[in-house]
Amino acid sequence: MHPYQIIFLLTIFFNTVAHAQLTEPFEKAEFNWEKEVMPYRIMRPLDAKDGEKYPLVIFLHGSGERGNDNEKQLYHVVTEFSKRTKRADYPCFVVAPQCSLGKRWTEVDWNADKHVMSHTPSGELRMVKLLVDSLIKTNQIDPSRVYVMGLSMGGFGTWELISRYPETFAAAVPICGGGDESAVDSTIAQVHVWAFHGAKDDVVSVSRTRNMVDAFSAKGGTPKYTEYKELGHNSWNNAIAEPELLPWLFSQHKK
Repeated sequence: MHPYQIIFLLTIFFNTVAHAQLTEPFEKAEFNWEKEVMPYRIMRPLDAKDGEKYPLVIFLHGSGERGNDNEKQLYHVVTEFSKRTKRADYPCFVVAPQCSLGKRWTEVDWNADKHVMSHTPSGELRMVKLLVDSLIKTNQIDPSRVYVMGLSMGGFGTWELISRYPETFAAAVPICGGGDESAVDSTIAQVHVWAFHGAKDDVVSVSRTRNMVDAFSAKGGTPKYTEYKELGHNSWNNAIAEPELLPWLFSQHKK
């Protein structure tokens, strides 16, 4: 075998092992509500102490990870939380639900310049909210430290979750998504936000995040915003690598 082939195979092997180590802490689970079922993964705090409550991070994946295999939603971003040092520094629950094929967290046109939030959430987003409520009731979760983050389709879902349920979430990290800026009021604007987008995004216009950040600021919020001048749609790898992101996120409490 050629030495380059050996190096290639070894690279695949070690990457596979590394991925398995990061995904292993995420237990498979299902949330059942009436006749609906939503698969999700859950990582629990490392060495949780009796009587202590921990933050909850909800992660909403993008369109490419939809399905019912309860696997693909771990492809991007979320495994950063399962690194040993991160689990030690930030003990928390991390939950990654999976959206069904053909459905969306938010049933809107991702390519549009704007959209108006519907009167009711999509079935998938409704299930996420019910899942959050159930987890808070049945686990050692601090209700003042519930966070949501998501990328692309999940970025849209993140903006909509905090717009519909601002009383539930202390902080949000929407990445390359968009929301209904006309729906933002002074209550919604109190949710702590750090948004990310690539200036050269040709899938979801960067104006979608800029407009939401402006809407939050206009209603008295103090959102953080990082725009990557040279990046396109894939801004999530840079976002999760920001050294101050997790310290910022886990310092947030509901106002």
